[in-house]
Amino acid sequence: MSEILILNGRVVDPASGTDGPRDVLVRDGRIAAVEMSGGLAGVAGSIAKENQLDVAGMVVAPGLIDIHVHLREPGQTHKETIRTGTEAAAAGGFTTVVAMPNTTPVNDSVKSLRWILDAARGPVVKLLAMPAATFGSLGCEITDFHELVKAGAVGFTDDGRPVLEDEVMRAALVAAAGLGVPVSQHAEDTRLTAGCSMNAGRVAFRLGLRGMPVEAEARIVERDLRLLREIERVERVRPHLHVQHVSTSRALHEIRRAKAEGLHVTCEAAPHHFTLTDEAIGDYDTNAKMNPPLRAEADRHALIEGLLDGTVDCIATDHAPHASWEKEVEFERAANGITGLETALGLALRVLHREHGMPLSRVIALMSAHPAEVIGLKDRGNLRVGSWADVVVFDAAAEWSFTVGESRSKSKNTPFDGAAMVGRVRATICEGRVVYRAAP
Repeated sequence: MSEILILNGRVVDPASGTDGPRDVLVRDGRIAAVEMSGGLAGVAGSIAKENQLDVAGMVVAPGLIDIHVHLREPGQTHKETIRTGTEAAAAGGFTTVVAMPNTTPVNDSVKSLRWILDAARGPVVKLLAMPAATFGSLGCEITDFHELVKAGAVGFTDDGRPVLEDEVMRAALVAAAGLGVPVSQHAEDTRLTAGCSMNAGRVAFRLGLRGMPVEAEARIVERDLRLLREIERVERVRPHLHVQHVSTSRALHEIRRAKAEGLHVTCEAAPHHFTLTDEAIGDYDTNAKMNPPLRAEADRHALIEGLLDGTVDCIATDHAPHASWEKEVEFERAANGITGLETALGLALRVLHREHGMPLSRVIALMSAHPAEVIGLKDRGNLRVGSWADVVVFDAAAEWSFTVGESRSKSKNTPFDGAAMVGRVRATICEGRVVYRAAP
């Protein structure tokens, strides 16, 4: 029997409404007890001192969950591996991550899904995956949803390659509805963005770069919401559409309206989109190049409002590592994406909690309980007795600066090197195992 006793922390568990001084007992990988501080004194004598964590002054919360990461394995291990990516996740307080399918080859079969989820890949936190919605992520024919869900899929996506054909997206939504999983869509009408490398606006004009119009995101969101309405009316089923990394006010407006109608639509926001604008590109800084691109200040504020009012369901990093030689080229040729697992909590606490007054419990919910709900996890994202012992301990008041050279990720492509952070992870526990502990 393995046990860990977490003492004297401020337990913040949005799923149960807990926020106060508590002790937490972990036994055999599960939460065994959560009691008022001092309430577990009777069991302390039977637990080895090295398995007792005194976390006075720290927040104890459910392990964070990221439903949108790129771990690059198989086929792109020069950028990241499942091992290095999940080590970065643990350092950022994440205990569960969901891998996207744009690997080489594309994860579009039971065989490839099982290979990725095999313990031989060496994940240090819980690894889940969303396989491709269509074979090869080519948008032509949906994959075998039924068999993939049996093999462990928690949803489907052609992330990075939006499903453009109405009938293919309709088929995906209907098939996923019958299995109770979401279709996660990268909302970009690529017919409007070909040859574009950043947001359309005055910064793009100054730099002489072709810009992606906000309509490219909004049109796909509008189309997908129209399909939801039609499917509910005609097929009498209720699909779940999840919109990835929303970045524009216009798309967010459509999602808010659809939620008011009662459609089953959820969405995520990435820390870089509610922290930075396209001004961060400066003089062609490729570490600020991503897709969706950094947008204008009005869009950034709209995302923050959506996070504050509940329109945005969760925070997801879109962790997208690239080798240095893929970024150290002309801006238009550089790969899209940034790393994000180790900076997400620090940015969310700085921008949302400190600067905009979001309650701490709400920030934690956006990064634990709510993403768990999006993908249907019942025994993660909370600290209820019987749930998996996925726990993050962090100092909510700590101010620090991120140093990319110390990152656990294999790649270092981030615009946040040297950026101010609030809240520092001190320990991460996944299924009762300490998978990260900060240096004293």
